[in-house]
Order: sequence, then structure tokens, then C-alpha cells
Amino acid sequence: MLEFASDDTRYLEELAEYVAIPSVSRNATDDTMRRAARWLVNQLSFAGAHLVETDGYPVVVGEWMGAKGAPTVLIYGHYDVQPPGDLDEWLSDPFTLTREGEIVRGRGVTDDKGPVYLVLKVAQAFLAQEGCLPINVKFLFEGEEEIGSPHLPSFVVEHADALATDLVISADGAMWRPDEPSLSVGSKGLVSMDIEVEGASDDLHSGRFGGVVPNPIHALGEIIAGLHHGDGSVAVAGFYDGVGELDADRRRQIAAVAFDEARFLDSLGLASGFGEAGYSLLERLWERPTLEVNGVRAGGKYTVIPHVAVANISCRLVPGQDPNAVVAAIQTHCNRLVPPGVTVRLKVDGARIPAYTIAADHPSIVAARAALEMVYPGQQVLLAKIAGTLPPVTLFEEYLGAKTLFFSFSTADEKLHAPNEYLRIRRLREGMRAWEQLWRLLARGEYLGDPGERQATRGG
Repeated sequence: MLEFASDDTRYLEELAEYVAIPSVSRNATDDTMRRAARWLVNQLSFAGAHLVETDGYPVVVGEWMGAKGAPTVLIYGHYDVQPPGDLDEWLSDPFTLTREGEIVRGRGVTDDKGPVYLVLKVAQAFLAQEGCLPINVKFLFEGEEEIGSPHLPSFVVEHADALATDLVISADGAMWRPDEPSLSVGSKGLVSMDIEVEGASDDLHSGRFGGVVPNPIHALGEIIAGLHHGDGSVAVAGFYDGVGELDADRRRQIAAVAFDEARFLDSLGLASGFGEAGYSLLERLWERPTLEVNGVRAGGKYTVIPHVAVANISCRLVPGQDPNAVVAAIQTHCNRLVPPGVTVRLKVDGARIPAYTIAADHPSIVAARAALEMVYPGQQVLLAKIAGTLPPVTLFEEYLGAKTLFFSFSTADEKLHAPNEYLRIRRLREGMRAWEQLWRLLARGEYLGDPGERQATRGG
């Protein structure tokens, strides 16, 4: 077994350097994003890492291919982070890694800088202590995941030969709960858009024109209210096209998961839940598609009738749904609901991502379960699904012919995308040990097959 540092000090000091770079892809300067990318390049010096330019932020790539006859894996992660949001809600500076007991807090520490960092330490430990890695490893770290990876498709298409792999392993994602090891066997797809309602050509004085002109906010409210039935189901005709019913076996599997719904809701400050009737909370979370209103903007606290009102909408999709068909259905639905005197437009964001699945008996899942059982002896490894979306995974399957294994040591409750994002310090060591065991297991032919057989496992 590899030996890792005897205490956490060095790891946390290095991780603090990385977190201190405010690599917010939505609004950071190009220089800031490049500083984060170059930090990774320095950590990956053993892999000949370098930056590859895109029409957006650069991609960090590198490879170590010295394990003759062993399988090749592509490690995916991202160096960009979400904006910090309201600074008044943070307990400490978001870009200063702050230790509080058994956690460290900072923007990006669990999504995705900490999970990526621990993979780097495993690779470095193998080379320092054993002189080699047990498998061939390629690295791909992008800087635009938090804005939908808009330039990754063209990069992957252009560099598909160089990225060829037997398996992609994502350091992004999250385990379901901190006290239960888990693997994800799927993630939801995504389409997002703005519903824009326009009335008059300009904002109007509410005293002079109130009651005699249509108010876009009122119209938008009617449209939003019409997106769901009273029982929580989506009211858009055609939204559920292609969605299969949950079979009895899957329902039994989900029902067997130890889950306290009341405690879950209480942790969110809620007395009761909401959602599509006929399904449990976990069934809705893992298996059912959703349509959510993420924001509304128009006018303000002044006496005006705004001429435009906008709602931000996102849909999380499940297997069987066509993202383009969902967009078309919402457009038709909005056109049907629009009141007289206003116009409605749908402005659809670029990413249209289908849902992703990997079979529970895929060789990488089998190996990953075995690795986690070594690190968490006596604990059952739960097979869950990611309710969020990871844009690259369907891209890798389409253009590299390789499945993606989610193997992140982030946890879903660590305030990803919210103020006071944090990482449990113990997850660094647990993650390092699990990645070590996973790589050792994958080096054995029983998981990804002998060299001549590996092509057959790609995309399986």
C-alpha cells in the first residue's frame, strides 16, 4: 500500500493555494482562469501536462503511458468554480481555505478542486514510491464545466485520437451521503432557457398607465403557474414522452435505501416536501424528470409597469427524453398560455444534454465497489443516481466510445454551489486510498479485460 503524508498540514496548504485562485468561469478574467490551469500543469509535471487553447478557457491535458499492456483511463475534472454569491452569507472569505474542526471551507473545495487534488496526490505517490503507475493514465481538466462546458465538444472531437481510452473516470460528481459509500450509475440530462414576456415598448408609470395596459409580470405569473398541475407533475404536453414507468425491482431497490425523509427535509429547513404525486422523495430525486423555475426578474421596487419580465427555467431529464423535443413542448405550451396583449419568446441556452446511464454490472462499477469496500470495510456500497448533470459524460461516450465512472469524494450535503461550501478533511485520505485501490484493481485483466478484449468493453 502507498504511504501518504502523516498529517493533513501539507495537503491543506497546497489545497489552499488552489482554492485561493478565484477561477469563476462565469466572470473571472482570462488571467485568473489561466492561473488555475497552470497550477494543475505544475502538479502534473510527471505527465508532461500543458495547456491546449479553445475558443474559451484552456484545457489542461497530460498523460503517463508507461504501463505496457495495462488498460488506459482518462481522468476528468474541472478547475472552474461557481460564483460565491452573497458574501454576507459566508462565514469566512470564500477564496481563503478555512479550517473549522473536521472540515475546510472555501469556494470550489468540494466542487471540484478537492476531489481533483487528491487524484494528483495518488499519482504522485505511486511514482515516488513505486516508480510507476499500475495503469496508463490520461488527464483532462477543463475550465468551463460550471457554465455548461460550451467549448469541450469541439475539443473532444478534434483530439479524440489523443484522448482514446478504455474508461473515463470523473473526479466530479458527489457521493449521496457522508456516512455511506456510494457510486452513481447515472446522471440527469439538462435543458435550460429563459421565458421572456414583453408588453409595451418601454417601462410605464404605474399611476398613468396602471389598469389599462397588460403587465408582463402578471402574464409571466400565469405562464409559470401553468407549468405544473396541482399534484406537482409537469403540465407541459409531451414533457414525459419517452419516460418509462419505474419497474417493481427498481422501486424495491430504492425503498430498501435507509432514508429518513423527515430528517432530510428538516436539514433543509422545511416542514414538508413537494413533488410529483405517486412517487417517493428518492424516486422523484433519482428517477423522475423535473421542470424548475430558477429565477424571475422584472421591474423593481419602484412605481413602474415593466415592459419585459423573464423567468429562468431548467429541466433535469431522464433516460428516454429528447432534449430538443422537451424544448419544443415547452415552447408550444407557453404559446398556448400567453395572455392577450403580450408576446412570449423562449431563449434556449446552448447546452442540450441527454441523461446518462452506466450498467450496475459494468466492469468499472464492479471494480469501484470493490475498492470502496476495502476503504469502508463492512459497509454496503449504495448504487445511486446523480440528480444533477455532468455535461461531458455523454460527450465521452459518443466520441470516445467510453463509459464514465463517477468516482468523486465530494458529498452531496457539502453546500455545492451555495455559500459556505465545504469538504470533510477525512475524505482526502479516504479518497486517496480508494483511488489507489481502484487503479490497482483496474490493472488486473478481470475488470477491463486483456488488451485484445478491451475494445469490446468500450461503450458497454
